[in-house]
Amino acid sequence: MKRRDFVAGGTLLGAALAMPTAWAQARPAANPLAPNPAEFKRNYASFVGKAKVLEEGLKFDMPVLADNPGAVPVGVVLTTPLSETRYCTELIILAELNPVPLACRFAFSPLSGTTEIAVRLRLAQTQTLHALARMSDGRVLGARQAVTVAASGCGM
Repeated sequence: MKRRDFVAGGTLLGAALAMPTAWAQARPAANPLAPNPAEFKRNYASFVGKAKVLEEGLKFDMPVLADNPGAVPVGVVLTTPLSETRYCTELIILAELNPVPLACRFAFSPLSGTTEIAVRLRLAQTQTLHALARMSDGRVLGARQAVTVAASGCGM
């Protein structure tokens, strides 16, 4: 047996033994489309930090019944007065029962003028959406709205 054949055989044997372990570690969760409440709590806590969420000054503009779960129109409007020193720096939308709860994140500056966003989100099921806005003075504003997803045969 030549040295070259021995090294090649050993490499193949090592790769064959390592493959099942790598596949087992890379295997996705049992149901990748299942809600992820731990991730939702982590995103919520990470954004809020030690601030108290004020349930005022932020408003959803969306239907309570969504007929197409693939493109639910969602709007969020900041209703509190803004100035050059008091403005929204960041806004996120969390979908409580989606596999990946952080639906979107927006950054603003004093030059933005207004804080108003409109997006279309894919929602996995009937759930509550949460909007959180971080203000330049450290306050965190929050709003939530339940949305019923009525999936038809063509909507999925």
